[in-house]
Amino acid sequence: MASLADRVRGHGRIAAGLLLNLLVSICIVFLNKWIYVHHGFPNMSLTLVHFVVTWLGLYVCHKLDVFAPKSLPPSRLVLLALSFCGFVVFTNLSLQNNTIGTYQLAKAMTTPAIIVIQTLCYGKTFSTRVRLTLIPITLGVILNSYYDVKFNFLGMVFAALGVVVTSLYQVWVGAKQHELQVNSMQLLYYQAPMSSAMLLVAVPFFEPVFGEGGIFGPWSVSALLMVLLSGVIAFMVNLSIYWIIGNTSPVTKSPQEDKKSLVHELLSKKKKMLQNSLSDGLQEGTQRKFYS
Repeated sequence: MASLADRVRGHGRIAAGLLLNLLVSICIVFLNKWIYVHHGFPNMSLTLVHFVVTWLGLYVCHKLDVFAPKSLPPSRLVLLALSFCGFVVFTNLSLQNNTIGTYQLAKAMTTPAIIVIQTLCYGKTFSTRVRLTLIPITLGVILNSYYDVKFNFLGMVFAALGVVVTSLYQVWVGAKQHELQVNSMQLLYYQAPMSSAMLLVAVPFFEPVFGEGGIFGPWSVSALLMVLLSGVIAFMVNLSIYWIIGNTSPVTKSPQEDKKSLVHELLSKKKKMLQNSLSDGLQEGTQRKFYS
């Protein structure tokens, strides 16, 4: 009976972790899109804020004895830290240059990419049932991209790069946790500042630092608050990703992306319907006023 109770508690924790990741991931997509559209905050600078806030959040958790850091050789984390930069930067660039629906559907290709990487590079095998699920996923993404009325070639390039780097990153996170015998917080505690340092060096070459449009530019209070909130949510997203992969597998994390894609698509369609209804109502009101 004790083992059954332990299994139930374990499944409950995993379900809670998946639900948390689903909610915060949905929040950060819409929040980041809002920041890009309404405030024009630079992409890489926003990613740098996310990394710094993630590290500060972990530092606070360490001081509160939530976890105990483990000494890790930096040389074994360089590729992981670099892929973390690419994963966030390219997915944010995809979000910036695509509609939310296209952005999320493109991310669904992470599942096939992870399976290909694990099969070719790690010799892992998957059942026929799992492999067959890749067909509708791939066809759906291709059809959506082909018939997307707002098709953006640059956006699709960023989306493709985001899928490749994200897949590598998720595979490596699971491999590094197993290889170094660390939990999600211990690994992210060392990797987040390394990624922050990499972006700190790269940002001045791609984006302004001071003045209009720079990370230290004259931003409004509302813009700064939105960026800070985005950083806090990013901390929760990053921590939940590591926890899910550490307690399940990268392939478990990817179907979670498919659920988020569906929710995002439904919310986007609902928003569009409301906008159309409002537009029709305004037009009808204008016509009545004109003819009265």
